[in-house]
Amino acid sequence: MSSSESQAFAELLAVCRRLRAPDGCPWDREQTLSSVTPYLLEEAAEAGDAIAQDDPNKISEELGDLVFLGVFCLELLRDRHGISVEQALRGAVDKLIRRHPHVYGDARVESPDAAYHQWQQIKQQEQGTRSLLGEQPPGLAALVAAYRTQEKAGAVGFDWPDVSGPMDKVREEVGEIERELTPDGDTPARAREVGDLLFAVVNLARHLGVDPERELRAATGRFRERFAHIERRLAESGRGFKETSLAEMDTYWNEAKAAEAAGDSS
Repeated sequence: MSSSESQAFAELLAVCRRLRAPDGCPWDREQTLSSVTPYLLEEAAEAGDAIAQDDPNKISEELGDLVFLGVFCLELLRDRHGISVEQALRGAVDKLIRRHPHVYGDARVESPDAAYHQWQQIKQQEQGTRSLLGEQPPGLAALVAAYRTQEKAGAVGFDWPDVSGPMDKVREEVGEIERELTPDGDTPARAREVGDLLFAVVNLARHLGVDPERELRAATGRFRERFAHIERRLAESGRGFKETSLAEMDTYWNEAKAAEAAGDSS
């Protein structure tokens, strides 16, 4: 770490402590780890969104905010439980060194997948869990949870060798949903099949190197923009949705798609 980087971290830590000081900010002084958790999750989401947008300046800003909140939480931990920032950071350093014996020791790995598999094995030993899948936070977003579970299983070879397997699985799950679409179909069974389809789509995304959480968020954003275009077009004509046919709404939808395509190609 350069002297300027060390200084920047020291200044960030000093700001956290100044905000928490008796004559600091009343809002910051009353925060707890529980009360700050929503902001921590929000900043992580904003950082992910900035990365998806591929905006270097925005990425820098959001990651800086995320690091600040991480340090702020470490200060809350120090105040409440006496665990110092140094102790937490040294713990992270020690863990990283232990889980990279091919870098800091004599172990050998031949590929990124092998390095990941080794990491999971070491983590399993440290946590004393029976499964290589390890533990998973209950609050983790469902798409992320599915992706990480599949990734861990794939690291030990429980995976399709290429994308054709996930593609076939998606088709299979769609077929199973179709078979449930009968007047006397079992509603709970339909729900399970939809869950299986979503899990299969996440696996397909993983094999294609696509982040399903990011892309679903982006797809939702596109839907909202196109729907807003329909609303604008209806407002221009002085009508509402009840007075408009689905075919006309679809025309406006396609206008929005065409405008997006023109913007992407410019």
